[in-house]
Amino acid sequence: MEKRAVKYHRGRLGEALREEIETIVEGELGDPRIGLVSVTEVHLGADGRTARVFVSAAGSDKEAEESLEGLTAARGYIRHELTRRLGVRQAPEIFFVLDRTDQYGGRIDQLLHRIEKRKKSGT
Repeated sequence: MEKRAVKYHRGRLGEALREEIETIVEGELGDPRIGLVSVTEVHLGADGRTARVFVSAAGSDKEAEESLEGLTAARGYIRHELTRRLGVRQAPEIFFVLDRTDQYGGRIDQLLHRIEKRKKSGT
């Protein structure tokens, strides 16, 4: 069973990582592949050595994939900056993942709306 203090620390560290990564991505990366990207969540691994960074990218699926490629190419720089800014000995290994919850939510809304239409027209 995980101790409450460790879980709390991991949550705070995840939030600090999210804020710093978002700052770096918004203002310091000059890669033309990276479009309008925002960091939505950071999930730290149980040991704290890995972090999945969920990003939402504006534009088409192709543009989102290009942004993800640019972010993946900049992982070393981002890790180095995190170590320096957060004052940790070693920043976790970062893995970027496209966050598609907005798209899933929109699709669910469409399906629910379609069901409501069918209910109304069926009665």
